[in-house]
Amino acid sequence: VESALLPQLTTTGGKVLSSPALSADGTVFVGSNDGCLYAIGPDGRERWRFDTGAAIYSSPTLGPDGTVYVGSHDGFLYAVNPDGTERWRFAAGGRVQSSPAIAGDGTVYVGSADSFLYAVNPDGSQRWRFGTAGSIVSSPAVGPDGTVFVGSLDTYLYAVTPAGAQRWRYKTDGGIESSPAV
Repeated sequence: VESALLPQLTTTGGKVLSSPALSADGTVFVGSNDGCLYAIGPDGRERWRFDTGAAIYSSPTLGPDGTVYVGSHDGFLYAVNPDGTERWRFAAGGRVQSSPAIAGDGTVYVGSADSFLYAVNPDGSQRWRFGTAGSIVSSPAVGPDGTVFVGSLDTYLYAVTPAGAQRWRYKTDGGIESSPAV
């Protein structure tokens, strides 16, 4: 097969440390250390890229309307439209390495290096923030009753109510980097 007939596959300008997200139409969304969120079609070709300007370790999360949510080391949580344009950005107080979780009511939850778990409304405004004593790189998980579970480098696993109050916390022997499952 002649190389001119092969599709030009997408390459990123840096390492990929996050897990990809896959849409119903087969589009793959993935962040890179080059600071870009990539949308890659099923044929391997780049559909678009969205530049945050800083490394992306956060795995993208897809909303029911196709919005892509991703955190960046620039300290923002981004909501990106399905066409690659910015819908909004939310300023956290530190790097956002945590992957976002979306509740049934559209609230987006994400942790930050500033030691807060943020609840962000669907319009990008802050609903509340819950403080811990260590950075949050763990990705939150939302339970069926709306309880948000997240680990912190302060050695605790937290259960937080949908209103932002601590339900309980569980002490572990070390900082929590992994993400809880519900």
